[in-house]
Amino acid sequence: MERTLVILKPDAVQRGLIGPIVTRLEQRGLRFAAIKLMQISPELAARHYAIHKGKPFYEGLVQFITSGPVVVAVIEGKDAINIVRKTMGATSPANAEPGTIRADFGLEIGRNLVHGSDGPDTAAYEIPLFFAKKEILTYERAVDHWIHE
Repeated sequence: MERTLVILKPDAVQRGLIGPIVTRLEQRGLRFAAIKLMQISPELAARHYAIHKGKPFYEGLVQFITSGPVVVAVIEGKDAINIVRKTMGATSPANAEPGTIRADFGLEIGRNLVHGSDGPDTAAYEIPLFFAKKEILTYERAVDHWIHE
């Protein structure tokens, strides 16, 4: 089972889109291994966005992600990273395919509602920033045999 980090950004929380976004991810057959509402500190944001430090948009990223509560989650499933990214849609909502979270709910690249790890190495780096090992659960759902071969 592959795991990925997902963040429902402040715009998603403020717009009341937690439920619809979580629903879309669950409807894809993905399983939530951990989930919580939190306020990201500037220090945590700096660690999360460290790869972008020095780029012109870095300060804006940190400012936005710390501007209000977020929902962070560890999501798992077969090919979870790819499935989450396809479900989110392109980074710019204007370029996202219809039916994706960003195309259906977003308008601007700077307010694109959701973050998902872009690969296994990124997920391995990001997940421990937000969750201790003991906070991440492993379990089976009664419907899992209907989802996976």
